[in-house]
Amino acid sequence: MAPYQTLRDSVAGLFSRKRAADAQEDDKGFWALRHISFELKEGEVLGIVGRNGAGKSTLLKLLSRITTPDEGEIRVRGRIGSLLEVGTGFHPELTGRENIYMNGVLLGMTHREVGRKFDEIVAFSGVEEFLDTPVKRYSSGMRVRLGFAVAAHLDPEILVIDEVLAVGDAEFQRKCLGRMNTVASEGRTVLFVSHQMEAIQSLCTRAIWLESGQMKLDGPASEVVSSYLASTTQATVSGIGSRKDRSGKGNLRITDLTIGDDAGRPPSTGRPASIVFSIASKEPVQEKLVARFSIRDNMDRIVALLTNESPGQELAFDGTTGEARCTIPKLALMSGEYTADVSLWANGYLEDKVNQALAFTVMAGDYFAHKTYQIGSFHVDQDWSSNC
Repeated sequence: MAPYQTLRDSVAGLFSRKRAADAQEDDKGFWALRHISFELKEGEVLGIVGRNGAGKSTLLKLLSRITTPDEGEIRVRGRIGSLLEVGTGFHPELTGRENIYMNGVLLGMTHREVGRKFDEIVAFSGVEEFLDTPVKRYSSGMRVRLGFAVAAHLDPEILVIDEVLAVGDAEFQRKCLGRMNTVASEGRTVLFVSHQMEAIQSLCTRAIWLESGQMKLDGPASEVVSSYLASTTQATVSGIGSRKDRSGKGNLRITDLTIGDDAGRPPSTGRPASIVFSIASKEPVQEKLVARFSIRDNMDRIVALLTNESPGQELAFDGTTGEARCTIPKLALMSGEYTADVSLWANGYLEDKVNQALAFTVMAGDYFAHKTYQIGSFHVDQDWSSNC
């Protein structure tokens, strides 16, 4: 005989059964990672690349034993030090000093072993003045500096780092890369997730490309990075007017974007080029605009920013449609593949912004009147003389 149930019990049971059914349906429909299999040997430095949501952070959480896999197994030999998110592994109520020792204990180190590394950790992190302040009062930059210092200096056999270079200034980023190089040179294993492809190439000997939770490519870092960058350019660059991945108020929008010479040919090194923004508004307006065109090379580094702010020239918009044109008398970019981020501003407010809005190829040409070295990203006008 079934036990007596009140109306409250019945309603609660109904909702719990629905949640269970929904959860079961979700389980069938989405896997954060699926069919991932690889071996990482002692002393290898592995970079992991992929778009947001590809499963990179989930993979590092599994390897760090923060999350357990639903299927399969992970075999790890060695002590893991990880920095996955800002503040991960820190108790907010404890001071910086107490958290350093706590992390060392969690890594299996004795109090004396942590003490030997303590001064080095503090010096690297740069938080000496706040060492006895609760971590909850630290800024995100302070937490990530201390977190990296702890993870990288407490002698883990395996160092797992997730996008640490996204936080902190240029000096801290250089220190991080230098420390990871030191760890790698000491024969320890490093797993490194970053959206900075230059760092992946310079630091890693091997890379894995994840896409939609599955392994797309596994090989030498230079080959994987080149394939990944080519893919992201093809996938994200479409007609800018129909792009949904944009930000800004949206009263004014960039509806078309082109770069080339006056004859409609692709841009060439040493020749004139024009960048044309086609602009539309929802209703007639009169605005003073700022247009920005940021050029990225095939390593995703910004190599130039073109904007009417630089020469101090005004762009006037009056009506519902218009055009902004940037004329380059002599294109200094070296030949190669590039992408551009674009944005449009009115009265100090961002109206429209699209990253990787345009992919373009700069054709080889003669910047000077004779053969020149094709080294670097762009040419520089120069005049040499001697007085011997």
